[in-house]
Formats: sequence, C-alpha cells, structure tokens
Amino acid sequence: MFARRLPLWRSSATCKPWQMGLSLRHGWERCQAWSCRGVNTTAEQGQQVNMQQNQVLEDLEMPVVRRETENLFQERPETGNQYLEDALLRSYLKAHLPPKVLEEVSQDLERFGNRLLTEVKPLGWECELNPPVFRQYDAWGQRVDHIITCSAWKRMKEISAEEGLIAEAYERRYSNWSRVHQAVKLYLFSTTSGGFNCPLAMTDGAAKVIESLGTPASLKNAFDHLTSRDPKKFWTSGQWMTERRGGSDVANGTETVARKQPDGTYRLYGFKWFTSAADSDVTLTLARIADAEGHVKQGSSGLSLFFLKVRDEDKKLNNIRVQRLKDKLGTRQMATAELWLDGAEAELISAEGRGVASISNMLNITRIHNVIGAVASMRRMISLSREYALKRVVFGKLLKDHPLHMQTIARMEVQTRGAFLLLMEIARLLGLAETNMASEQDQLLLRLLVPVAKLYTGKQASATVIEAMECFGGQGYMEDTGLPVIVRDTLVLSIWEGTTNILSLDVLRSLTKSRGQVIAVFFSTVQKKIELALSTAELEPAVKQMRAAISRLTQFIQGAGSKDAVTMELAARDFSYSLARIYAGALLIEHASRPDASAEDISAARRWCNQELCPVATEFKNRSYEAEESLMDSSLVYGSPPSTSRL
Repeated sequence: MFARRLPLWRSSATCKPWQMGLSLRHGWERCQAWSCRGVNTTAEQGQQVNMQQNQVLEDLEMPVVRRETENLFQERPETGNQYLEDALLRSYLKAHLPPKVLEEVSQDLERFGNRLLTEVKPLGWECELNPPVFRQYDAWGQRVDHIITCSAWKRMKEISAEEGLIAEAYERRYSNWSRVHQAVKLYLFSTTSGGFNCPLAMTDGAAKVIESLGTPASLKNAFDHLTSRDPKKFWTSGQWMTERRGGSDVANGTETVARKQPDGTYRLYGFKWFTSAADSDVTLTLARIADAEGHVKQGSSGLSLFFLKVRDEDKKLNNIRVQRLKDKLGTRQMATAELWLDGAEAELISAEGRGVASISNMLNITRIHNVIGAVASMRRMISLSREYALKRVVFGKLLKDHPLHMQTIARMEVQTRGAFLLLMEIARLLGLAETNMASEQDQLLLRLLVPVAKLYTGKQASATVIEAMECFGGQGYMEDTGLPVIVRDTLVLSIWEGTTNILSLDVLRSLTKSRGQVIAVFFSTVQKKIELALSTAELEPAVKQMRAAISRLTQFIQGAGSKDAVTMELAARDFSYSLARIYAGALLIEHASRPDASAEDISAARRWCNQELCPVATEFKNRSYEAEESLMDSSLVYGSPPSTSRL
C-alpha cells in the first residue's frame, strides 16, 4: 500500500525528459518506472494513477497559451456609454437644466460617451504604454532638448479641441449653464484621457486669467488659440510656479528674475523645478522684476505674472533648457520636467507686484479640475467594480450576491454621490459668476467651496479607488488590467494645487478675509437646502442629524473664537472636513427632496448623514487643539520635544 502519494505534477529533480530530448510520454514512462520502484500498488490504485498520468500528459502536451488560459480565466468587466450609465449625473441635469438646454446637452453627452468608448479609451491606454521620452542631443552631438510624445497624446489634443473641452466654457452657448456642461464633459473624459486632463486644467486656467485681465490686445491671439475648437489652432498652456525650494510657498520660494528689455519685453532667468505638461505651447509663470541695479523685492509683493511662448516660430525652445523629465509615481503619460530659463522672452501681464493675485484665477480653475478628476476616478472604479460583481463567481455565487461585498460598494457609492454633487454645485456657482448672475452670497460661497471641495474630494478619491481595487482581488494589482493606473493617477489629487493642510489654511483665510460673512452664507444656504426635505418623512433622520451638526459647528466657532490663532490652525483640517461633509449632506438631501427622487437618492442622503458630520466639534470637545496637545504631537513624532539646532 502507498504510505503517502506524492502529487504527480512534482517529478524528480533528476528526471526532466524535456531536457533530455525525449518525448513527453516516453519521458513520463521512464520517470514513472524510476519513482515507483519498491512501491506496491493495488490494481485499482494503479488504474487511478494511470488516469491521473494521462491527464497530466494531456496538460503537458497542451499548447502553453491554452493551458494558461484554462488555469485562470476571469471575465473582463466591460462598461458602456458612461453618460447613459450614470443615473446620478442624468438626474442632476434633469433637475437643474432648462428643458431646451437639457435636450441639447444630453444629445451631446450621449454622442460624446460613445466617442469615449470607441476612440478615446484606446488612445488613453496607448498614452499609458508610450510615455514621453526626453532626447537631449541629436545624433551629431547638437543639443536639441526634444520631448517626444506619442501619436495618441497628440490625437488627444486634437480631440480636446474638436469637443470644445475648453471652448465650451468661454463660448457660453448655454449662458450660466456652460460651465456645468464643460465640467460634465471633462468628468466623462478624465479617466480615459491618458492624462490629458492635466494640460486641459492649466489651459482653462490660463484662459481664465487672460479673460479676467480684460483680454488685452497683446493676449487676444493667445486667448483665441487656448479656446479654439480647431485642432490646428488649439494651444495648451503650462503653469510654471514650483521652483527649487518647492511647495506652495511661492512668496518665499520663487527665485526667477525678470529683466526688462529696451523694447518693453522681459527676459526671464531661473530654474523651474516642476513644470507639468512641459510640451505645452505657452505658459504662465511668476518672476521677480529686477531694478536698474539688479535688485529684486522679496515676498509675495515682489512677484509679477508673465506670459511666454515655449517655442518660437521655428519651433525652437524660447531660451529654455530641459534638465530632465520627472520620474513620477503616476500621471506618467504627461511630460513633467525641470527647466532652466536662460533669457526666455516673456510678456508682463499683471501689474508689477500683483502676480499672486492675478494667478489666483488660474489656481481656482485648476483646483476645480482637480475635483473633476477626483470624482471621475471614484465613479470609474465603482462602475468597474459593479460590473465585475455581475460576472465574478466566488464561493459558489456571484460577487453581487455576497451581502458584505455589496455593502462595501454601496458605501463607496454614497461617498461618490456626495463628491459629485459638490462638484456640480461649484460648477453651477462658477457659471453664475462668469455671466454676472451671481449674488454676493454666491461669490462668497464659491470662494469657500473650491478649497473645501478640492481638499476633501482629493482624500475621498484616494480612499475610494484603493478600496475599489480590493473588489478585484489579485487582478486589481495587475498592471495590464489598467486598474493600478487609475490608482496611481488618483493619488496626486491630494497633493497637486495644494495639499490638504495648505488648503485647510486657505479655508481659514477665506473666513478671515470676509470677516465672517462667508460662514454666515454657508449656514443660511445649508438651512435652505435641508428645509426642502421637511415634507419628506423618509428624510427626517437625515435632517435631524444635519441640524445637530450645524448646531455643533456653531458652538465650535463660538468657542474657538475666544482662543488664540494656534487653536484655529490646529483645527483647520477637521474644520474643513466638517464644512465639506455638512454641505455635501445638504446637497444630497436637496437632491433626494425632488418629487421624482428615487429610493436610492433618499438612502444615499440618509447614509451620508449617518457619518460623523462635524469632526471638528468632537475634537474640540476632546481638547485636541489645546497647546499641551500640540506639544504632545511633537513628542509623539520625535519621542521627545525637538532639540534646538546647534548649527
């Protein structure tokens, strides 16, 4: 009898017939004879062994590709037209857009959704597989500093023009609803764009800056190119702010110097450490103007804003040297570079010393684009997870039939709904502001919500896409599924255009600058939205929780007002989260209060409001923002209070 039966697929290390030039079957017979010496088997056992031998032989003789396919086969999740499959998007547009606008916009979005599926999505993957390459010298040793991008990237630029992804916002065909139309198209485009959504963000920002300056005659041509629908005329713009010291502190980190020329133009000299979309046609950048003695003014009041073309009429770089391309975690489809400005010709477009104020319009727009990218990545990963759950069988049933799995996706769905409505609210307010239809309250609210939404959705997106990655098990970790690309590209969204802490402090500045007016507008707007639900019994719990959160937030503001400035700085992050959760809750309740609201709309509002809506009040009660707690923060990080430097 067998004392122990070894797995038949494990042959002796010394018996490898395929290495000895023997046929598989002859080799197996030699191996079998050798391995069974001295072992007695019954006839029945021998028959079983022979059957297993034959099966193994069939597997070994099977073509390798076929064997691998049969060993592991999972059906790919396939999504269709993104617009038609996004019920929340369609219900939002139906609730807000005028009927005629809704009809035209819906037709455009359905058509665009089909184009994304058939044309844009394959191009996006090609961009991922063929990232930009830097060629510093030609074959004869001449320095060329050529950034080479793939044909798919160039085609993305053409499609962006054809679809009016920038033009739509500035043509204003639909008056104040044009920004909503543009935001939705960018939202649909984002995750299939192969990273081209990033240069579009900066292009939109540059156009906004030029428009806010009254579109000076010298910039009219540039504005026309930036907002063109003609692929042959369309330009993209960069945004060159970060220098060697890096970070958001441009007031103290900008070293680039501008020297005025006799003809009124300027020459820029300096080093730009992080320039996204380095292959763009034009850019906006900050620099310090040198006086006759070569001195410059420090601080933010010494910064001015400049416009420059990256290349001249002969396509040669404008006295710009490329040092290297950045090796990034994500957004690898886009060329990001370190650049030396060695006398780059530029035009001063802001008042001298008003560069930061002038470029703020660009930052506002790029932060909104950041929100678009965040919500788009959340929606894309949930859509794929949902489709996969309809096909993947685990433990004898489809994933969709496992309650815990459905609960996990449903929780992500609730977060995505809140983020989406925040995005639409910002786009709506921006559209009002750009068509002179915004009230003072609308403008204050927009100023507050942009940093709030940017910081909150950036964190939401990172958490959601990583959670959604788990829905695919090991396949979620495989590069060729495309899922890791979405995850990597999403992680930048909490960093680009200001980290969470930087933007939290910006939220505090908006409160201080408005002398408290903005928070009053926030409270009144939230109250109006939740009052819409008073006749909807199913929303009573959500309304009750919202009112409790508003009361707690009010108490925090009153209590923190008597503390020093450090208290509010320590609370800034939790305070911003509280604003985001409360306002998103109000938007979800408003959407669920519609006469034709679905059961899912009502459930999403209730579930959102079940979370901690006002974390800042909880932490304030726990004395987390006291001075002694701040000292303990340092002790926890370093093990003891930081010692004084002995330099």
